[in-house]
Amino acid sequence: MKKTIPVVGMACSSCSANVERKLNSLKGVQSASVNLAGRSALIEYDPSVITLEQMKEAINAIGFDLVIEQDRSVEEIERREWVLLRRKTLLSWFFALIVMAVSMKWIDVGPKYIANQVALIVSLLNIWYCGRQFYLSAFRQLRIPTANMDTLVSFSTAISFTYSAIVTLFFAKGQGGQQWPVYFDASVMIITFVLTGRLLEERAKNATASSIRTLMGLQPKNARICTTPTPSDGEVTIVPLKTISIGDILEVRAGEKVPVDGSVTWASSFMNEEGAYIDESMITGEPTPALKKRFSKVLAGTILQQGTLRLRATQVGEQTALAGMIRMVQEAQGSKAPVQRVVDKLAMIFVPAVMSIALLVYIIWWIIGGNAGLPHALLSAVSVLVIACPCAMGLATPTALMVGMGKAAEKNILIKDATALENMRKTDALVIDKTGTLTIPNQNIDFTKADDLPLEERESLKPYAHEAMEELQQKGIDVYMMSGDKEEAAKYWAEKAGIRHYHSQVKPNDKESLVRRLQAEGRHVAMVGDGINDSQALAAADVSIAFGSGTDVAMDVAQVTLMGTDLRALPEAVRLSQKTVSMIHQNLFWAFIYNLVCIPLAAGLPRLFGIDFQITPMWASALMAFSSVSVVLNSLRLRFIK
Repeated sequence: MKKTIPVVGMACSSCSANVERKLNSLKGVQSASVNLAGRSALIEYDPSVITLEQMKEAINAIGFDLVIEQDRSVEEIERREWVLLRRKTLLSWFFALIVMAVSMKWIDVGPKYIANQVALIVSLLNIWYCGRQFYLSAFRQLRIPTANMDTLVSFSTAISFTYSAIVTLFFAKGQGGQQWPVYFDASVMIITFVLTGRLLEERAKNATASSIRTLMGLQPKNARICTTPTPSDGEVTIVPLKTISIGDILEVRAGEKVPVDGSVTWASSFMNEEGAYIDESMITGEPTPALKKRFSKVLAGTILQQGTLRLRATQVGEQTALAGMIRMVQEAQGSKAPVQRVVDKLAMIFVPAVMSIALLVYIIWWIIGGNAGLPHALLSAVSVLVIACPCAMGLATPTALMVGMGKAAEKNILIKDATALENMRKTDALVIDKTGTLTIPNQNIDFTKADDLPLEERESLKPYAHEAMEELQQKGIDVYMMSGDKEEAAKYWAEKAGIRHYHSQVKPNDKESLVRRLQAEGRHVAMVGDGINDSQALAAADVSIAFGSGTDVAMDVAQVTLMGTDLRALPEAVRLSQKTVSMIHQNLFWAFIYNLVCIPLAAGLPRLFGIDFQITPMWASALMAFSSVSVVLNSLRLRFIK
């Protein structure tokens, strides 16, 4: 069984890596992939060996939570967490302003040691209420044992606060006044900036998931249930959608969404007494409303534009085509591109490495400055701990993938996994089936006499087929048309579509052979098909693409499904892959450059060369928060790229 389950409590790539590692260690879990940006886990497991409740218990033990209960709304949980996070952030800013005011003498509270005591009390309140979550999480991580961003935040704030408290309580009074500096402002500002960064991240990450919410918004909350399949003396009652069962008769009126998949039992409109018109563009991509008569199939989420119809429910709940689309997009956004797996491995060792670097920095400055240099050594170590949080690195890939796949779904391009999205940009050869994929048979012809008809009267090209093939070839992608037709017909349709390479009278094995031959030449091959006879070649290709109007076998094998008939979706999918992967590379570049530049500056490296410059803990926390937010905002640019 495969399920996408929401995960609560993750804040950085180390968090998601810890949840993923724990899930994969459980007996009965075949594979688990955790998406930080999507706050979800894609889990494939054997329900006869392990239950969701057992997984939840194991994840709770390391400080996170799986939302498996039907009566728990993920949206409500996220809303409550958002409200609590906003409250803590605002209160932390209030505490920070008080500490800064007394430390910088914006407010005169008396001698220096009195100001420090006020700062101590306010900082302690800030840690206890606003920053408590970091300490609890860090404690749970140490029990595993592992570490994450919360470990860095809790260590850095605890060190700066404890040092400052000792100085204030034992060395603050005296004739000479304050002897050593205190860093209460650092401890409070670190928590404040980290909370602010998370608040902005959550807001931005919610925007990356907009495509899923758009699809979910196509599902109506209620439905009209009827007692008769046609408008007669029967009753019509509005009931919650979840109460609908297979076989129930439902009524849909103009402007309403079809609640479930079903078969029309009766339809009428002012334009056609025996049918009604439904807008299916959100599912199939077809802009022209479809006429639905008795026995026609209708899909959940489509909108009745004109007339009224009644239908018998054939698929409800998780079995509808719309639910399948939502599930596919969720699973795709939860899957990981090859580059993300490398980043996850780095994240697992990154936090311990940073803690080691901070300790080394502390020792070096202590050796250089002696006991008098301890405050500076401490400041440098704290700055390194704060500035090196791996949030930006962990968010670089999943946020770009979520936006890219969401944008694809809005264009009726369903991508099953991240590997396909990453590999599609490498495509330099595309093998495409002819009948049903490149062309469609003309309606209302006598197939017994089809051989006697001119070629142009037997099949027509799909909409914009020539433009799509031309654009693919302009991108440097060689297109190979495969057809079971005779040489004359295959040549005719290849020329009509603008395709230079074609093969006639081919069998399923021939399609697979061509794919493998091209791969042997070092080509990255995409295969486009829609039938059972294409499944072999689809399975062999680097990227497999099927049409939603094709067979279930083809769609099961394919990594990408095009829901409409417009072939321009093919070059659009390639463009989207290129843009998304480019965005991932940009994000990773800036995330790594950020750490490469900022860690030495936080460690005080310029001071060794006589340059009086160093990033303080307060500015380190601000820069860390900014780096995470900037990565998410950069990914969101994909939504506005045409």
